Parts: sequence; C-alpha cells; structure tokens
Amino acid sequence: MDIISFLTGMAKISVFVSLLLAFFLLTVKTKNKLANRLFAFYLIFFAIDNSGIFIDEEFIKSHFNLEFFRWSVCTLILPAFYLYVLSVCFADFRLKAKHLLHLIPFIITNIVFVLRLYLLNTIEKQLFYDQRDQSPEMYILFLLLGIQTIAYSIGIFVVLKKYKEIYQENYANPRTSIFKWLFQITSALFVLYYLSIIKNIVRYADLDFLWIWSNTILQFLVLTVTCWFVLKALNYPELFRGIDSKLQLARDILPEQNENITEIKSNQNEGIVTQIATLKDYMKEKEPFLDPSLTIQELSNQINIPVRDLSVLINHHMNQHFFDFVNEYRIQKAMHILKDPLKRDLTVLEILYEVGFNSKSSFNTSFKKYTNQTPTAYRNAL
Repeated sequence: MDIISFLTGMAKISVFVSLLLAFFLLTVKTKNKLANRLFAFYLIFFAIDNSGIFIDEEFIKSHFNLEFFRWSVCTLILPAFYLYVLSVCFADFRLKAKHLLHLIPFIITNIVFVLRLYLLNTIEKQLFYDQRDQSPEMYILFLLLGIQTIAYSIGIFVVLKKYKEIYQENYANPRTSIFKWLFQITSALFVLYYLSIIKNIVRYADLDFLWIWSNTILQFLVLTVTCWFVLKALNYPELFRGIDSKLQLARDILPEQNENITEIKSNQNEGIVTQIATLKDYMKEKEPFLDPSLTIQELSNQINIPVRDLSVLINHHMNQHFFDFVNEYRIQKAMHILKDPLKRDLTVLEILYEVGFNSKSSFNTSFKKYTNQTPTAYRNAL
C-alpha cells in the first residue's frame, strides 16, 4: 500500500465515523437536542471538508460548482463547534438572530465564488481548478480559515474559563472530569487546526513529498481524535450539567455594590462579620453540604440571604469558591467519621457518599487538598 492509498483510506474511515456519529446524534432521544444537533452539524461539516482527500477527480470535473461550494463549507466548522460548546455549558442557551453573524465568512466566501467562479464556463473552471493553489481566491480562503482558527480558539477557551468559574462559585457537585474532557478535546481539535495551518503553508513551499507526509500524519491524528470523541460521547451521553448563563461572577457583582461604599463601610463590615458567622453556624448545625447537588441558590433560600450577597460573601469576603467552601465542610465531616471508632467498619466509598460527594476521585482530590493525605492514609495514621 502506497502513502496516497493509506491517506485516502484513513480519510474515508474518518468521514464514515463522523457521519455515523452525526446520524446517531440527530436520531437519539435526549433532553439536550440542541447540543446534539449542533455537534452533529459540526461533524457533517467536518466530514464534507475531509472528503476532499478522496473525491474522484472525474467527479470534480463534472461538478466544479459542488467542489467550490465544498470549500466554502470549511468556514462553518468552527462556528458550529463554538455554538456546541455554548449549548453544553449553559443550560439556558438558545439560538438567536445574533448567532447568524457566524455565517458571515460563509456568505462572503460564496459571494466571491459567485462573482469569480460559479458563473465561469467549464473550460475556465478547469483552468482555475488546475491552478487553484496560486489563485487569490484560495489565498484569501486559507487566510480567512487561519483567522477563524485563532479567533474561535480564543473564544471557546474564554467560554470554558467562564463556565468553570461560574460553576465553582455556584455549584458544589464536583463534575471536573467532564470539564477536563471537554477542555482536552477542544485543545486536541485546535492543535489539529493549527497543524492544518502549518500544512497549508507547506502546500505553498513547493515540497510535494513533505506536503503528502504532513497530510498523512495530520489525517492519522484526525482519525484518532474522531474515534476518541466518539468513545467519550458514548461514555458521557449527557456531557454536562449545564449552568445558567445569567449567573454572575462575584467580581462582576462587586462594582455595583461598592459605588457608595465609603459612606457605609463600617456598618457593612459589621454586617459581613455577622453574615459570615450566621453562615458558618448554619453549615455546622444543619449540614446542607450533605446534599450532593447543593447549589448556591438553594443555600441562599435556606439561609435567607440574597443569592448575589451570598456569592459575594463567600467568593470575595471569605476568599473561597462556593465549590471549595462546601467541600471543606464535607471533608471535615469525613475526617470526623474516619476518627470515630464506632464507624471503623464503614468503607471510604460509603463515607464519601455519606458526606455529599458522588465520586471517589473528587473525594480523594479534595481530601488530599485539605489534609495532604488520602482518606485511607489518614485513617491508617490514626
């Protein structure tokens, strides 16, 4: 098998797997239909782009306009993935008219193609296609795709950063493994896209052998990531517990509350001390942290402190994320149980569920963070 056959073989497998997963996402019954559809469209656009590696030249000569349109579809891949990330991070996400702005590169590309390519006769299209790598249209398209890659990579990581911060400030149920997965898969995808930019630069270096090998290596990585994505998607069908995008970070609330702070600073300090004491007493007496799905909104309702004030109180004045604040009480409860000789028969797994955790990995991570020991090592040292 020569390298070209190997390259086209991998591309065919990658396209098949992508379309198969897209079909599954479009037909499976689930609550988060929007996220599934957006990811399905991402996979379809990706498959259309990737199919260019093995499309028969004779087919292209008979359908030049279809091939030109396929090129323009590349501009839809990253917008679809960006909207997908938004939809799985934020439970209240809905497609709105403003999201049509993501279609601008696709529309502009097709307008240019209408004026420059679609209306040419067959001979002119053949001439353009044979010399496409030297055409200004392809230069502009590759430049546009490069700018898209940079812009959307920044945009998506900003979204993930915001998601993580809001989650830590408002939720106590640890779901870091799923966040890490989305972060990892996003990182992997953009590594591929940046490598693709390098590959396109090599394309213009007049080094055909190097271009073929770089394409082959990239295609192997694409196939690997695609299969990884499929396996993870099957293992985590719900992907995320979406959060409310209207939730504010404590640092965003503070400027609104501090406009007249000089006039009430002393009274405010007394009020803060009282609120902190009330909160700590409530956490010790009522133990709301035993609820694995406790949120800052639920705690706010229980303790009768407005959720915005409670967020600022914990995240700013106590200098803790809500996530860490709640877990500290859970760990203290776990330490108390581990010390209790009457509960020596309880396993670590039973204890972690009893104190409000729902996974062994998150319990071990939090326990070690506060004690510098694993739960088992802590118990054995007693």
